[in-house]
Amino acid sequence: MLRDYIQLVRLDKPIGILLLLWPTLWGLLIAGNGNPPIKIVLVFIIGVILTRSAGCAINDFADRNFDSKVKRTLNRPLARRAINKNSAIFICMILSFIAFIITIYFLHIDTILMSIPALIIYLSYPFMKRFFLFPQAYMAIAFSFGILMGFIELTGKIPLEAYLLFLANCFWAFGYDTIYAMVDKEDDLKIGIYTSAVTLGKYDSLGVIFSFLSFIFILSILGVLLSMNLFYWILLLGAFLILIYQGFMIVRANNKLFNMFLLNNRVGLLITLGIFCNYWFK
Repeated sequence: MLRDYIQLVRLDKPIGILLLLWPTLWGLLIAGNGNPPIKIVLVFIIGVILTRSAGCAINDFADRNFDSKVKRTLNRPLARRAINKNSAIFICMILSFIAFIITIYFLHIDTILMSIPALIIYLSYPFMKRFFLFPQAYMAIAFSFGILMGFIELTGKIPLEAYLLFLANCFWAFGYDTIYAMVDKEDDLKIGIYTSAVTLGKYDSLGVIFSFLSFIFILSILGVLLSMNLFYWILLLGAFLILIYQGFMIVRANNKLFNMFLLNNRVGLLITLGIFCNYWFK
């Protein structure tokens, strides 16, 4: 039973937590001038884990009638009826409540106010695929809110670099989540739900490549704006090469799509290290 709940909130597959965490850390590092308070960093990390876990629970509730028809998801707890829908909703509510209480206790009022729409967007994302042609774009916004919250918490404002970082992450998240959607494209077409991979059709790979190039371009603008040092540029180049490799592979070998999606964890890590090293070695 415990294993089923761990699977429900994806603690056994932390890739989603990491992809949500990396951009949050980017925002905290830049807003904190390379030295954000450890307490605040820990609060944001816990918030990421709780929010992502709650999102997974509501996602499986929303897709409970679809997951059993998709090869990749047919063994999820709700799809195989190991957990009922009421339990999934309860877990989502409890995790969301804990995250909100932590936010109220440790963070500033402006950050708390921003966390409310962030949580609403994140929890409503699973329902977008029923009528919105690009639900991955909606998800990308949800995955980028931590950046703005970090700047609000540490600086009390949202400067240009925060908006650039937010936009860059939106492009990156749209790109990697479109790759994720490409894995299930055939099943989603049969079921009749929308994803960016379905909407873009034969141009899905081009959409991913454009998103990744936009991501690197905006991060380059950010690097110039903030006078980032050589370490940032070297690690950004490493991230760029991984993204180029992904683009090449999704065009050439569709059977490796999920592996390409997983590579984005390395992209996030490299950029985090690049931003950290920029401040550490100044």
